[in-house]
Amino acid sequence: MQRVLIANRGEVALRVIRACRKAGLDTVSVYSDADANSPHVWAADRAVCIGPASPQRSYLAGDTIITIALGSGCDAIHPGYGFLAENAEFAEKCRESGLVFIGPPAEVIARMGDKVEARHTAERLGLPVVPGAADAFTDTALAVTAAADVGFPLMLKAAAGGGGRGMRIIRAHDDFDLLFTQATREAKAAFDDARIYLERYFNKVRHIEVQIYGDDQGNYRHLGERDCSVQRRHQKLVEEAPSPVLDNTCRREMCEAATALAEGIEYVNAGTVEFIFDMESGKYFFIEMNTRIQVEHPITEAVTGVDLVLEQLRIAAGEPISFQDRSTPILGHAVEWRVNAEDPANGFMPRTGRITRWDLPKGSGIRFDGYAYRGYDVVPFYDSLLGKLIVSGKDRDQAISRSGAALSRFAVDGVPTTLPFHRRLVRHPSFTRGEIDTRWVEEEMEDSNEQ
Repeated sequence: MQRVLIANRGEVALRVIRACRKAGLDTVSVYSDADANSPHVWAADRAVCIGPASPQRSYLAGDTIITIALGSGCDAIHPGYGFLAENAEFAEKCRESGLVFIGPPAEVIARMGDKVEARHTAERLGLPVVPGAADAFTDTALAVTAAADVGFPLMLKAAAGGGGRGMRIIRAHDDFDLLFTQATREAKAAFDDARIYLERYFNKVRHIEVQIYGDDQGNYRHLGERDCSVQRRHQKLVEEAPSPVLDNTCRREMCEAATALAEGIEYVNAGTVEFIFDMESGKYFFIEMNTRIQVEHPITEAVTGVDLVLEQLRIAAGEPISFQDRSTPILGHAVEWRVNAEDPANGFMPRTGRITRWDLPKGSGIRFDGYAYRGYDVVPFYDSLLGKLIVSGKDRDQAISRSGAALSRFAVDGVPTTLPFHRRLVRHPSFTRGEIDTRWVEEEMEDSNEQ
C-alpha cells in the first residue's frame, strides 16, 4: 500500500492525511466546488475536484471516486466517517476494482448496518440486547401487535441507519399509529428503507461505546470505552473516556462482550460496539455497531497513546494489531467538545457565514482537530462540525478544569458555534458530578436562558 485516496472532507480528511504521512504513504484528496478553499485540498500530495457542492454529485459519488483513485495511482481508499464509510456496496466495488477499502469487509458492513440483523448476531454471540421485537416492520397493524408484547414505553428505530432519523419514543398505545407512520416515512426518506424495529425504552441511560480492532491474523482487541451521553436529539455533543459511571467489573464485562462480537463476526480494522447503560438497574445492553472510525476517536487516543487511524492503515496493509494485549492500560481522562457551526440559543440551528476570528486555546493537555480558520466560509451543504477540542488530564477533575479554561480562551466570531453551550455545561454541577443521561440536555439545559 503506497498511495491512499481520502474519500471525505474537512476535519476527518486532514486527520487521515496526518496518519498517512506518519505511515509514509502518499495521499490524494477529493473536493467539491464548495470546498475549494478547505485545508484538506492543499494538505494532500494531490487533490482532485470531484464535482459540485451537492454530496450526491461529489462525496457520495462512489463510482467517480473509484475512477479518480485508479487514475491517480492509488491502491487504497480511506472513507473517514459519514458519506460512504458504512456503504457496503461501495466497499465491495473497491474490492472488485483492486482497491483496498480501509475498513471491514463489505459483508460485515452490510450485516451490522442492518440494525435488526446486528441485534440477532449480537444475541447469538451471547451479548445482552435491549428487549424488543424480533423483526422489523413497515405495516402498522403488525407493528402494533408486536408493540403489545414489547410493552410501553418503547422506542422505534430505523433498521437501516441511525443518527436519530426514524427514531421515536412511544409512551402509550394511543400514540402508536401516528408516530410509527412518521418514523417509517422518515426512515424511507433517509435510508430508502422504511423498516422500523421496536425496543424497550429505558428512562435514564448512558450511551457507552467500546473501541475494537480486528486484523487478518485473527487477533481481536479493545481499547476501552467512551461515554457519549451528552446528546441532543440523539446527536452527540460531548464525549469522554473513560466513562465516569462504570465500575471496573461492568467495564471489563462490556469490553469483553464487544471483543467477543468482533471475534464472532471476524471483524477486520476499526469498529465501535455501542451499548446503553441503564442507570436504574446497572445493566448494559447492546444497541448497534458502527463499522468505521468514530468522530470521537481522539479521546481514546489521548488515554491509550494509540494512533487509531495509523492503526487502521497498518491493518489494511496486512499487518497485525500493534498492541498485543487484549486491552491497553487507560492513562488519565479525556473529554472531547464538538465545535459546530450551530446556534445553541436558537435550537442548535446550523449557521453559515465567514469566520472573522478563530483563536484556538493552547496549553498542557489540549489538542484541537479541525479545519476552519479566520476567513473561512462555512457552507450549508455538509455537516456543521468545524472541529473538536480534546482536553486530557491525570483524572476527570483535571480534565474538566482544563476544559473550562480552554473553552474560556476559545474565541470565534462571524458564525455562532456551540462554544457558549459548552461553557455552560462544563460548570454545571450535574455534568461535573457525572449525573447526566442521554436526555438530560433536552430536559434540563435547553429551556434554561442561562449564559
